[in-house]
Amino acid sequence: MESSQPKLRHFIDTQDFDKRELLEMIELTRLIKAADKQGCTPRLLEGASLAMIFEEPSTRTRVSFEVAMTELGGHALYLKPGEIHLGVRESLSDTARVLSRMCDGIFARTLKHTTVTELARHAKVPVLNGLTDYNHPTQVVCDVLTMLEHLPAGKRLEDLNVTFIGDATNVLSSLMLVCTRLGMHFTHAAPHKYQAPDEWRSWALENCRISGGSLTVTDDPLAAVRQADFLYTDLWWWVGQEEQIPERRAAFMPGFQVNETLFDSAPSHCKFMHCLPASRGVEATDEVMDHPRSIIFDQSENRLHTEKGLLAYFIHPRLERPSMELMTFHQGRVEDFLHSLNP
Repeated sequence: MESSQPKLRHFIDTQDFDKRELLEMIELTRLIKAADKQGCTPRLLEGASLAMIFEEPSTRTRVSFEVAMTELGGHALYLKPGEIHLGVRESLSDTARVLSRMCDGIFARTLKHTTVTELARHAKVPVLNGLTDYNHPTQVVCDVLTMLEHLPAGKRLEDLNVTFIGDATNVLSSLMLVCTRLGMHFTHAAPHKYQAPDEWRSWALENCRISGGSLTVTDDPLAAVRQADFLYTDLWWWVGQEEQIPERRAAFMPGFQVNETLFDSAPSHCKFMHCLPASRGVEATDEVMDHPRSIIFDQSENRLHTEKGLLAYFIHPRLERPSMELMTFHQGRVEDFLHSLNP
């Protein structure tokens, strides 16, 4: 007899989903957020467990997933380096199989993208990518939700101009791909050496061909921000690039720093975004980060709501709920057995 569960799907890359599916995730998130704001978060994951694998520290990602599971009625297990045998004393495939027998979902924040894809290849429950060296899909779903909440007057999602100033980070790859997937107009401004690689551009251009969006890559930050509805930046270096910090600072400073001069070159309605954590005074100044048109803390809060939406979207349909009669039957059997031990 075939299982009634829907097909197993993982959340590894927004490229794995079409525009309709991505907008479904965002709309579900909006519904859950509206309920949350009235203290009515639905207990969609009652009794479910999420294994959370972290290969590096995190603030927003850990807190948002753990709180999200709790408020949805489930439980999250924080598995940090050194506490499990991830790919060291146990293969990734064995870890995925074991966790699939014990948990309803697996979250992974890893240094290498191949670690997440290998876990997903062997898991029997949904795997959610919490960040790798290549991408950060949960962050950019959150970002699109935040943009929708701050739409300029008279504009639709497909009308938005999103400009990213900075290095070709994992956030840049994800933001470029999700924006072009949804039909938005995306610009990346960086020194030539630090611009999005050709492979990312080819994927984004194919997205544009289907969605009607557009992609611009430039080394002129002033031109990049002139039509921006949202101006986004991120750290200028990633884990393992610390020895490159002097070279990167020299390449990006001062022209690619988001300061008041650059922000004032954007339209007066333009909002500033940053996924955090930030190196204040480096990629962006305090004046911009704390500006009235900065929405960085709306973004940060929306990570919680986004995780709820994604967890519900991928895990809830696969939970098998027994009937009340079956639950009563088994509870009675167990209680009768316990009573027989102590007559």
